[in-house]
Amino acid sequence: MSKKESFIQQINDKYTFKGDSLVLGGAMLDGECQTNTLVKVPLETLNRHGLISGATGTGKTKTLQIIAEQMSANGIPTLLMDIKGDLSGIAVPSAGHPKIDERHAAIGFPFEAGASPVEFLTLSEEKGARLRATVTEFGPVLFSRMLGLNETQSGIVAVVFKYCDDNSLPLLDLNDLRKTLQYMTGEGKDEVEEEYGRMSSASVGAILRRIVELEQQDADKFFGERSFDVDDLCRFDDQGRGMVSIVRLTDIQDRPKLFSTFMLQMLAEIYATFPEEGDLDRPKLCIFIDEAHLVFDQASDALLDQIEIIIKLIRSKGVGIFFVTQNPVDIPDAVLSQLGLKVQHALRAFTAKDRKAIKLAAQNFPISDYYDIEQLLTQLGIGEALITALNEKGIPTPLVHTLLRAPQSRMDVLTKKEIDDILKQSRILHKYNEDIDRESAYEILKEKIELARQEEHQAELKAQREKASKVSRRRGADKTMMEQILSNTTTRQIGRTVARELTRGLLSALGVKRR
Repeated sequence: MSKKESFIQQINDKYTFKGDSLVLGGAMLDGECQTNTLVKVPLETLNRHGLISGATGTGKTKTLQIIAEQMSANGIPTLLMDIKGDLSGIAVPSAGHPKIDERHAAIGFPFEAGASPVEFLTLSEEKGARLRATVTEFGPVLFSRMLGLNETQSGIVAVVFKYCDDNSLPLLDLNDLRKTLQYMTGEGKDEVEEEYGRMSSASVGAILRRIVELEQQDADKFFGERSFDVDDLCRFDDQGRGMVSIVRLTDIQDRPKLFSTFMLQMLAEIYATFPEEGDLDRPKLCIFIDEAHLVFDQASDALLDQIEIIIKLIRSKGVGIFFVTQNPVDIPDAVLSQLGLKVQHALRAFTAKDRKAIKLAAQNFPISDYYDIEQLLTQLGIGEALITALNEKGIPTPLVHTLLRAPQSRMDVLTKKEIDDILKQSRILHKYNEDIDRESAYEILKEKIELARQEEHQAELKAQREKASKVSRRRGADKTMMEQILSNTTTRQIGRTVARELTRGLLSALGVKRR
């Protein structure tokens, strides 16, 4: 059997599955696509997570688009992070192109244009249903890890949450948290220390500075009501297709703290609320995190530990997570080891550091009898990738150089009008964009502080009035004594005598003779 025949037989054997699967493209050998030798991924293993990586301009985003639209067609809802703005095109069918027809002819798979049902979400000023969460929903542990607090500072945050629970103070936004910290170290200090112990003012100051840092990245727009219900990510359209929820993040590249905060909360909320599902024939939800380095670059060690735990355990909830980034080294090893599907586009070897990264990336793949992986990584064309997945038994499939199929939807951004038309059809836009500002810890404590200050002011006024009254009484007493002295008969007689003698002496001095 020739090398080519052996290769084709291996791909057909190892990439054919009993259950439903996605078609990613056609297998390539020696730079030539082997027609009708399809590379597939079983739906059953998509909750084992995945990685799509490659240098800028190699087709990562289009690969994400291919996988997401096929998931939708197979009844799997997805959540996409659209940082560059070009994923919105998944909402309208492709206009087609001769190059697309040529590619699909080589693969041996017909091209059909199509669109997916889309819901736009937003963290910032972009149009879409607003994503929010309350501080309470984070909880003290997750919130402390998000801020990168030490053990002492985390203990203070735990006390704040406990105090608010005990006193029915809703912690909804960052204003609530800040006001509570200020109250517990100010007007309410004695009350708090008696019940919960002393809190270091230096530690409280450090926490407040971290909160300010978070606010500078517009996190105050994320914390609040109405909280986003993660069940709304698992919706279907009238045709049974999975909804593609797109978080529009084109204005958030310079605010990685907000992005990582959102992702952490979203994963934690999904893990906390979704029931255990065991092994499903397809995931309940798949999440694609584009520019994944933004999640990890700004994360503390504690935060990375939290992400690692969630990635390991969320699979049992029927949820798959796919990281999209330029280089596999952007993903921590503990997370990278959990990713079943790997789609590796071309890497560039411009520097010694690049060459070292390529060597490390090559070691992430199964050994192949057909490819020099390290060399091939720098020679892949646009729309080509090295792929390995997990079969239905959880065993890695052979590494295969793949000519990827084209997206069925538009490979470009939507116009403003197209976006507005999609928003008009939204079933959740009004629900989440309604302004809600109910009474919470900020308002309650503000009123309490103002009342305490009024009482303190009244006490000061009372003290001043009492002091003034005492002075007045003293002066009154002195005046009364003088009046008594002056009104005495003997005193008046002495006064008249003194006055008469003074007058006589004065007249004598002037030479005036008395008659």
